[in-house]
Amino acid sequence: MDKKDIERIQAHLKRTFGNPHIQLRARERQKDSAEVELKGEFIGVVYEDEDEDGSFLFEMAILPEDLEG
Repeated sequence: MDKKDIERIQAHLKRTFGNPHIQLRARERQKDSAEVELKGEFIGVVYEDEDEDGSFLFEMAILPEDLEG
């Protein structure tokens, strides 16, 4: 995943979720993905889709403590 992909996906996620605080960070050891952060807090990972060139997958875990409150 190159810098151009990261910038395009970041802009898309900001528009889609209406949140300017979403940031994508390149991963040091994994070149096919980037970490997604919201105000500096890790919320998920975006991966290149192996089955469809030019497509990406967004994965976000929701833990029990996230649902409390």
